[in-house]
Amino acid sequence: MAFPEDVLTEDEHVVLHLHPHWKALIRPILVLVLAVAAVVAGWVLLPEGDGGTIALYVIAALGLVLVFWLGLWPFLVWRTTHYLFTNERVLLQEGVFSRNRRDLPLTRINDHAMHQKFLERLLGCGTLTIESAGERGQSVLSDVPHVDKVQTRLYELVEAHHDRHSLGDGEMREILADMAEGKPLRDPSA
Repeated sequence: MAFPEDVLTEDEHVVLHLHPHWKALIRPILVLVLAVAAVVAGWVLLPEGDGGTIALYVIAALGLVLVFWLGLWPFLVWRTTHYLFTNERVLLQEGVFSRNRRDLPLTRINDHAMHQKFLERLLGCGTLTIESAGERGQSVLSDVPHVDKVQTRLYELVEAHHDRHSLGDGEMREILADMAEGKPLRDPSA
């Protein structure tokens, strides 16, 4: 399920598009394997006859429910969770049936921090906390793959965005000199 390109502005482009780390899929895979193993074991070990057949159907039904509840659902949540970093903002989107999306403009990002537990360091993931100016304050991105590289890339994006949308010392001096001479202000981006 790709992230829809129609949510991007005209000059905006995707720099990073991530899902949570693959470790979120370990439990769903284990549930599937155990459910299949239970059905196969029941088929092989249960006695023939009505009692064995009923028990096999119960095991299969229970396995099917567990696969959907503990296997398919976490996979769908993983697949529909997007961490999108563009040259203008960070978009966080989640939701299987309903959808929640949060946009963090790069201009409003004040601080960002990463945290890795020991196991997360071994697996190459972690938590990225983004502090932004606004009512909601912090956004916590869990299980970000290569969180150290993502944090560095976010820093680069924020700095590049700031540099693109602010005046340099030379441009400011020119504007002040023009103002002192009484010249009309000109658009610095022109």
